Amino acid sequence: MSKIKLVTFVFLFPFTTSYIMADDNAGKDFNPIQTAIPFLTIAPDARGGGMGDIGAATEPDVFSQYWNPAKYAFAYSKAGVSLSYTPWLAKLVSDIDLVYASGYFKLGNNERTAIGASLRYFSLGKVLLRFDQSDPGIDATPYELAADVSISLKASETFSLAAAFRYIYSDMGAGVVEELDPASAYAADIAGYYNNYVMLGNNECMLGLGFNISNIGSKISYDGGNHQMFLPANLRLGGSLLFPLDDYNTLSLNLDVNKYLVPTPPIVDESNRDAEWAKYNAISPISGIFKSFSDAPGGLKEELQEIFWSAGAEYAYDSKFFVRGGYSHENRNKGVRRYFSLGAGFKLTAFQMDVAYLISTVPSNPLDQTLRFSLSFDMDGLKNLLR
Repeated sequence: MSKIKLVTFVFLFPFTTSYIMADDNAGKDFNPIQTAIPFLTIAPDARGGGMGDIGAATEPDVFSQYWNPAKYAFAYSKAGVSLSYTPWLAKLVSDIDLVYASGYFKLGNNERTAIGASLRYFSLGKVLLRFDQSDPGIDATPYELAADVSISLKASETFSLAAAFRYIYSDMGAGVVEELDPASAYAADIAGYYNNYVMLGNNECMLGLGFNISNIGSKISYDGGNHQMFLPANLRLGGSLLFPLDDYNTLSLNLDVNKYLVPTPPIVDESNRDAEWAKYNAISPISGIFKSFSDAPGGLKEELQEIFWSAGAEYAYDSKFFVRGGYSHENRNKGVRRYFSLGAGFKLTAFQMDVAYLISTVPSNPLDQTLRFSLSFDMDGLKNLLR
């Protein structure tokens, strides 16, 4: 195995083969979408993570940069910042971590435009690279990061649009492996958000609808362009309904549906392996987005299997105490990521703290018992405290 293939395997292993091991029934129909930089798909905050990885249409918050930056135009506060921490795959190792910082600021007196930004840093800890069975190995400390900015504009009193621009950097061992270069790529998101009041019986409820087409960008390569991989482009659609139970209690019900905008890997045998993969690798990122809706080897049935969904709820008391729960479901032939999540949070005048906990519903899943922690600050609330 070449060095570049080995390092790629070491990196992708926790995100792909772990799910194969999680489902003993995976067989010839197992054909998950394969991308580089999979950390871009990890829900970084505890609020969305506590509802089964949901956020396309939930109430705007400081974490919206990841889920749907168009929501910033409807944020209640003029500005906010946050910091989240996730120990990743903690059942397997102790030194893989995701750190996420985000923030936004609404411009002008009418506050119809908002600027958002975020930084994600993913450390894969210490990795021992071996190039054959007799090799004693070389220690590497791979890491990845993504920095992005967004602008969202309220087009009407009920609808907003946003665009985000992202720089991605990945170092899987440059300086340790001679053939391995740091990799970088650029990507963009296009998002929209609608919210309005609707009457259900005698209750005035808030309806939210949202979409986010994320990680539309170039391919990424670790060897000067000889081998290129797709970014995890994704279409997220979401809906949310917020019920006022009484003057102090509210309940929101939320649903997100996702589909990777990446071509489905071909099913090959030894006779046509090289030719089929050469054709697959020649697909451009933009062509891949359109092909992703109709290229599955199993036809419409497999295309539908590539849609994964999450459903979750959030109960709030006096907009200060929160309890959350959710479920995320992926088809067994596309990765079998299936899990419940629980979450809680409390909010004071200037800050909010949230925590989420993941419970796998399939055996031997290394994502089981994943914890997320988030701390966010409301700049309006902080300003009032300092007066």
